[in-house]
Amino acid sequence: MSDRPKDANANPSPPGGRAGTGGAANAASAMGAQGNSLRSSSPSSGVVSAAPPLPTLPRKGGGFTFRSPISEAPWVRALLIATALAFLALFLFLPLVSVFVEALRRGVGPALAALADPDAIAAIKLTLLVAVIAVPTNLVFGVAAAWAIAKFEFRGKSLLITLIDLPFSVSPVIAGLVYVLLFGAQGYFGPFLAENGIKIIFAVPGIVLATIFVTFPFVARELIPLMQEQGTLEEEAALSLGASGWQTFWRVTLPNVKWGLVYGVLLCNARAMGEFGAVSVVSGHIRGLTNTMPLHVEILYNEYDFVGAFAIASVLALLALVTLVVKTLLEWRFADQIAAATRRH
Repeated sequence: MSDRPKDANANPSPPGGRAGTGGAANAASAMGAQGNSLRSSSPSSGVVSAAPPLPTLPRKGGGFTFRSPISEAPWVRALLIATALAFLALFLFLPLVSVFVEALRRGVGPALAALADPDAIAAIKLTLLVAVIAVPTNLVFGVAAAWAIAKFEFRGKSLLITLIDLPFSVSPVIAGLVYVLLFGAQGYFGPFLAENGIKIIFAVPGIVLATIFVTFPFVARELIPLMQEQGTLEEEAALSLGASGWQTFWRVTLPNVKWGLVYGVLLCNARAMGEFGAVSVVSGHIRGLTNTMPLHVEILYNEYDFVGAFAIASVLALLALVTLVVKTLLEWRFADQIAAATRRH
């Protein structure tokens, strides 16, 4: 007889069992204990609930492999991707391709001749002029408004945010009518403007004002959440080290938001060049003077000059594609800096 003491926790082998089945029983008991540890009980109701099991998938050769709870079956992913691609092809790629196809239906010569028309050249120049004025104006306003809203607390802050969102909720046509009521010949300031020889409605200033109104939320709305997420710690540190307000803005605030600023400017520029509703109300549709490219496209289409209309529309589409390409190139070129800024904030 052996003098070694028996282990009180040892599980003896059952009669007729094989050697080593005690270890398997211990493992099964440990797994059961671990499962019981996942159970939770409510002291008030005495109800015991078990944690839901992790999803599993059968594996070749027997056994199971765990699957992430947020993953989908391959056929579901394929269906979602196919639906998204079909939607893009039907509502984005097909209309874009049809614009260029219709512009070149009679060949390159007629399309170039339509672009060389004096009225078309005047519309292109006016569109670029309006964008050159409206985008920098909204850039200054957007940065100032975002900085004030994100970095300071003051009365009327909620009202300012609401006013910034106003162009998103008001129809552009209504915005144009507002300017007509203010600066038109029968408007509130119409007599004063007429006495001083100032013309806003049916002239370039009215087009610029209408474009600024419909595009000024883009830069501000791109920067406000970004600046709010960054907080004020870096600015406070710079000020405590002796930096002035302008130095803090140029060397701390602006570098942190430069990519959001770039995206806001690109969106603002695209909307400024493609705006139709508000500009249509205040322009007067004067050929060669107050017609932008969208208005010129409408006039040519109504005159059944489809080649000319689609030729001008193709220029607008190219400008939109150039904007998208510039955005993509910036993201690719400065991907490391964008990722670093995202991780830091």
